[in-house]
Amino acid sequence: MLTQIEGIHHVTSMARDAQATDRFFTGTLGLRRVKKTVNFDAPDVYHLYYANGTGQPGTVMTYFPFPDIGRGVRGAGEVGTTAFAVPEGALDFWTRRLEEQGVGGLAREDRFGERRLRFDGINGDGFALVEVADDPRAPWDGAGIGGDVAIRGFHSASLTLRDGGATQALLELMGYRRGAGEGGIVRMVREGSNGAGVIDLESRPEAPAARQGAGSVHHIAFAVADDAAHRTVREKLMEEGFQVTPVIDRDYFNAIYFRAPGGVLFEIATNPPGFARDEAMAHLGEALKLPTQHEHLRAALEKTLPEIGA
Repeated sequence: MLTQIEGIHHVTSMARDAQATDRFFTGTLGLRRVKKTVNFDAPDVYHLYYANGTGQPGTVMTYFPFPDIGRGVRGAGEVGTTAFAVPEGALDFWTRRLEEQGVGGLAREDRFGERRLRFDGINGDGFALVEVADDPRAPWDGAGIGGDVAIRGFHSASLTLRDGGATQALLELMGYRRGAGEGGIVRMVREGSNGAGVIDLESRPEAPAARQGAGSVHHIAFAVADDAAHRTVREKLMEEGFQVTPVIDRDYFNAIYFRAPGGVLFEIATNPPGFARDEAMAHLGEALKLPTQHEHLRAALEKTLPEIGA
């Protein structure tokens, strides 16, 4: 069993409208935009990162906004719900706020004894807020939302699978243990995590295959402390027969990717160097930052990429 995985590092999804996505995460949800860069493989498309004030691993939601992308089709083989942690007692505030801002899909529920508020993102993404006591992660304090109710970071992600057995075995290899189960959901828990240590496996044998598009999670990334831990995890996964990519430098972390048995794309990402490697912490997410190989495109990209909020 691996001991290096610390929990979720980030979740990356796809969207259609960069401006609307930015308004939703910085305005409605009150997260900080910590990086404004571009897709390594499609530099005419943004890669936008939203998190707490420091861009701490375990708090980072990222987006590829493709202007012409179709709507995703929900189903098996994807991250169905991304859940954020909020303080105990905060759901009344969030219910009112999301209702006032016209957010759809609002529904209160309990899962494993936790109070949750489900809601839809602007592209039909599946989200939830979960009340958590004494979460030590500091919220972003620049959005006008009080610290007594603000989002702390990720609580969990729910994977929708036709059969969760093989993915459960993979997560156990990655250091998770099986927790409670209810209603076709098995909870996997990483003890001593970075605060984002829960993965729920939702088995839906009848579900159609998911089709990616706007509102779909592209991949879920898990955190490790450094490059040495990264190498250890990669070697073990390859020993177990997973087809793992070489290490890829993503500027703000190093990454490897592989497909989990249920079809979800997994990434393992290093915590360093972090988002302050190329701009001061006080100014994260303000300037357009480009990968070195795309710097020669700056003049054209600054003209064609849509303007988003300051």
